Amino acid sequence: MHIAILTREFPPDVYGGAGVHVDYLVRELRTLIDVDVHAWGDDRPGARGHHADPVLADANAALQTLSVDLSMAAAAGHVALLHSHTWYANMAGHIGKLLHGVPHVVTAHSLEPHRPWKAEQLAGGYRVSSWAEKTAYEGADAIIAVSAKMRRDIIEAYPALDPDRVHVILNGIDTQIYRPVEDRDFLLQNGVDLDRPIVAFVGRITRQKGVKHLIAAAHHFAPEVQLVLCAGAPDTPDIAAETKTAIEELQAARDGVVWLNGMLTLPQVKEVLSAADIFACPSIYEPLGIVNLEAMACNAAVVASDVGGIPEVVKDGVTGILVHYDADQPAQFEADIAARVNELAADPQRARAMAQAGRDRAVDEFSWLTIAEQTVDLYRTLL
Repeated sequence: MHIAILTREFPPDVYGGAGVHVDYLVRELRTLIDVDVHAWGDDRPGARGHHADPVLADANAALQTLSVDLSMAAAAGHVALLHSHTWYANMAGHIGKLLHGVPHVVTAHSLEPHRPWKAEQLAGGYRVSSWAEKTAYEGADAIIAVSAKMRRDIIEAYPALDPDRVHVILNGIDTQIYRPVEDRDFLLQNGVDLDRPIVAFVGRITRQKGVKHLIAAAHHFAPEVQLVLCAGAPDTPDIAAETKTAIEELQAARDGVVWLNGMLTLPQVKEVLSAADIFACPSIYEPLGIVNLEAMACNAAVVASDVGGIPEVVKDGVTGILVHYDADQPAQFEADIAARVNELAADPQRARAMAQAGRDRAVDEFSWLTIAEQTVDLYRTLL
């Protein structure tokens, strides 16, 4: 079997959970079948690169995306099946399906109807991205949801879809790569006190990840608790400025706030997660939340919102604590995050027990090889 993966992100250009998913999925798929990868950017080992049409250099980003999709669709012939990831590549799969007469599989990492804040980033392009996603999903031969909650959301968002075409294959984690490490030099160089409790956040600066809620909650953390914010790649200049101001105000109000601005290397991320007593995930939307798996695999207890697929990863009271998110009550959400963080920070024995349970769960239930095998089984039903 010979298939093509269509994606915006592929190593070394990975900045989010979808890119991590594609990276590890492709590694395992290539042990089972032949896989081409078409990605944004330059050609690189393991992937053919595609760029936006330079004629559209000053156009809305959504139009640039569609030009990349046309390039991918043109190049992705001579395979038995196309598999696209995120709206940035979904239309490449849809057009490629029509052009080459092959099945198209979509993996749903998020849903445009559930991300209205994208209009802040794309302006009218958000209507284009929403159209592209809807068209591709409704035309796909199969859709993979990365959690059971995501499957329900897809069916609700796109009622014209036949529910039998929507399949659940969970995200995964490579627990040989994501594992506890002993190094602490990076944290020490950045002023982190290893003798005080550490709460860590790793993620992009975007509305979805709820960074502003965590910063607000941190005003109410116990005095001994430190916050290590590994937050970069802001969606817009406005949210970048807003976040910078909020962090500076927090740093002025209390000590123990370290902002590691920018995208970290994998060894740095593992060091942060391994050193963390608590990993905080304040997302307001999360189809699964692969970052929680990464934290669990590195032996961190988790305090996370209860949105999307997060409860399918974080077992409340076992591997961490879930906090209810209500969009109409942000102050209560922030207060509850602070209370749960303080609760775990004051009980390190319980936090360590949750961390070990999280590591065990990541190892036992989220293997990438299993996910790749399930994906190939799905492909076979379409050929």
